[in-house]
Amino acid sequence: MSMKLRNIPFSPPDMTEAEADEAREAILSGWITTGPRTKELEREVAAFVGTAKATCLNSQSACGEMALRLLGIGEGDEVIVPAYTYTASASVVDHVGATLVLVDVQPDRLEMDYDAVEDAITARTKAIIPVDLAGIPCDYDRLFRIVEKKKSLFAPRTDLQRKIGRVAICCDAAHAFGASWKGQMVGSIADFSSFSFHAVKNFTTAEGGALTWNLPFGDEVVVKELDGDPGNTFSSLPVIEGETWNENLYRKSQLLSLHGQNKDALAKTKLGAWEYDIIGTWYKCNMTDVVAAIGLVQMKRYKGLLARRKVMIERYNDAFRGLDVAVLNHFGANHQSSGHLYIVRLLGRTREETNRVIELMAERGVATNVHYKPLPMMTAYKKLGFDIKDFPNAYHQFENEITLPLNTKMTDEDLDYVIENFRDIVSSL
Repeated sequence: MSMKLRNIPFSPPDMTEAEADEAREAILSGWITTGPRTKELEREVAAFVGTAKATCLNSQSACGEMALRLLGIGEGDEVIVPAYTYTASASVVDHVGATLVLVDVQPDRLEMDYDAVEDAITARTKAIIPVDLAGIPCDYDRLFRIVEKKKSLFAPRTDLQRKIGRVAICCDAAHAFGASWKGQMVGSIADFSSFSFHAVKNFTTAEGGALTWNLPFGDEVVVKELDGDPGNTFSSLPVIEGETWNENLYRKSQLLSLHGQNKDALAKTKLGAWEYDIIGTWYKCNMTDVVAAIGLVQMKRYKGLLARRKVMIERYNDAFRGLDVAVLNHFGANHQSSGHLYIVRLLGRTREETNRVIELMAERGVATNVHYKPLPMMTAYKKLGFDIKDFPNAYHQFENEITLPLNTKMTDEDLDYVIENFRDIVSSL
């Protein structure tokens, strides 16, 4: 190759002096845990995606589990998840004691097989966790048609389940902050959506995530009817008179994320307000103001970061036309992706041949990755009884997948370097 050797990392965080300054301000403010910056980020996230509320936590995994716990899903329930995803999509089902039901993806697609989803729904099914893989929205319309069609099977055990009246859609939108489906922002479409703000994501707070919800019945005042149901985490929790469902879910998410304590540290600093109660023996997964400070600056920059990713994806797509590869459709008439991952499949190639491409790209200074090795190939999921032989489409997607670097720290010259080297290596196989 004639081009000088470059070092292209896969997904470095896009940080500036502005993020560093805001984090420093938070550190020196005397308030570094959950406080005013976290609350402001929650308001901005909710406004960005178009929901009434958002809860910021320490990871997408915590958000995904939070959704299941708010719904009261647990032992005896089933939750459907695609086999082609990262473990965080599925492990939360195990965390709450429910039964994980994996379904295959579509032939030559990374989206879950919606026919298989429909067939998998039983009287025990309480939720489906679709995945907006690579930042590309799933077919929300199809999912809602499926759960409406299967309403007669649904057996609610909690107030919220009864209000929704069907299997809940709890989207793993870890990759999809900023994506949209038919003009509606991801985060305001599914019943619950969980985002990741991890270091490698488009929008980052180093570690973190946000949970949003879209109540199909609107923001009605809460009326408690299933008090005492053993499947309801909150069966003994008093209802605040006049409290709406949005307020109720936000309050419950705060209780669940902070030990069941009914006052956060900020509220306890008010004069004479030291006393608090522990409502339940719950969890610790709150976001801190130090990382929320980073997120507040990222919010100001984010539309520009998304626009840059779109330009890069289009350049990749143009460069790979005529090459024997398959790429994802990030932008279409019905959807706009967040452009999180640039996934390529080397058509007709084996996993070994694809791994060789990864090695050759690394020798030329380009870091690549694989998204994903299907869950049934992982030890933990084998122990749960899953076998990759039952998920042939997922394996077919994995066997020749490679993810090229796509990050907003890359220059046009970096992009050209990746393109030229990838074309050269793949053409010489």
